[in-house]
Amino acid sequence: MKASAAKDQSRRENSSENNGENSELLVRIARQFNESAEAKRSSLELLAAPIARATELMVKCLLGNGKILACGNGGSAADAQHFAAELLNRFERERPGLAAMALTTDTSTLTSIANDYDYEQVFSKQVGALGSPGDVLLAISTSGESKNVLRAVHAAHEREMSVVALTGRGGGEIGHALASGDVQVCVPHSRTARIQEVHLLALHCLCDGIDYLLLGAE
Repeated sequence: MKASAAKDQSRRENSSENNGENSELLVRIARQFNESAEAKRSSLELLAAPIARATELMVKCLLGNGKILACGNGGSAADAQHFAAELLNRFERERPGLAAMALTTDTSTLTSIANDYDYEQVFSKQVGALGSPGDVLLAISTSGESKNVLRAVHAAHEREMSVVALTGRGGGEIGHALASGDVQVCVPHSRTARIQEVHLLALHCLCDGIDYLLLGAE
């Protein structure tokens, strides 16, 4: 009996400890949700107008038989690929595919440029080869300081392309490099995770807005 009682007590103590750990973890998860929601709410007033301008710029490009080239590093590379897939395939409505491609997916191209030249040129050389006047470059950088994205912006201007830049932390060098006809969607936050979360929402707004302008309201 004593042994059984000791086992029951040990089980209760372990359960209590686990619940305490889980409670702390739940608090952290709730904090992430709340901070993300607040970052989105606080960004709305500042970003709604530039997102609308970026949408109109992209639609003008697509209606003129142009294409959208997207680039970024790390999580921003994933965002570039996500956006290109939503346009080329579909977002939430059935429609023909739209001309968009991510410059982050061809490993042979990326590694050959990085090996033969340097990593800062992995996007700019692609923009120089694939971009045409009237196309749009979607340049994504949470810091606004990514050197290879910055060089892609310069290459886009050389090809008479417009640029939509998704940035954060004040926009950095990429923000300073934009021309008068370009659009910057700069998230007013300093934390990378929060900037990326708002970038994803902005990309979904772009996809929805493009479909709306092309197809009308549902």
